[in-house]
Amino acid sequence: MKKLLTATTVATLAASPAFAAGDAFFSLRNTDFVVLIAFIIFIAILIYFNVPSMVTKMLDQRAENIGKELDEAKALREEAQSLLASYERKQKEVQEQADRIVENARAEATRAADQAKEDIRASVARRLAAAEDQIASAQASAVKEVRDEAVTVAIGAAREVIAKQMTASDANKLIDKGIADAGSKLH
Repeated sequence: MKKLLTATTVATLAASPAFAAGDAFFSLRNTDFVVLIAFIIFIAILIYFNVPSMVTKMLDQRAENIGKELDEAKALREEAQSLLASYERKQKEVQEQADRIVENARAEATRAADQAKEDIRASVARRLAAAEDQIASAQASAVKEVRDEAVTVAIGAAREVIAKQMTASDANKLIDKGIADAGSKLH
């Protein structure tokens, strides 16, 4: 520190215009000399009261505080990054779970649609079978009615033909034969 003070004093004296002019520099009438003395006294007072070491101490404390704040900021940044990574993982897991739920819902809907189609096919087949049974029953009934009607018509026609061709003696013979057949079947 003393070397710095000596170098500052020499540089100030060498650069002074009064020194270059040739007047007596070490006179109290010379303002440059008075300012130099005041400056040297000021520097001496600062050194006496240990101001440079206090300033250095303050700067060191400030540097330490800034270092601590930087360390805290780094720690907070790392914590924030880990939280962000954690949330991103959770979001990815939730997205995957949502995708699985959607896929399961689609598969279930497809199964339900297939089951509904199968149920409709079975219902249509049952109804078709029932309709075919009804058609067959109606057809059989219609055939029976046609046969019954044909028999009735045939009997009526046969009666008319027989009535026209039969004589009274033939009728009596048929009656006697019918009574004999009934008697033999009953006994």
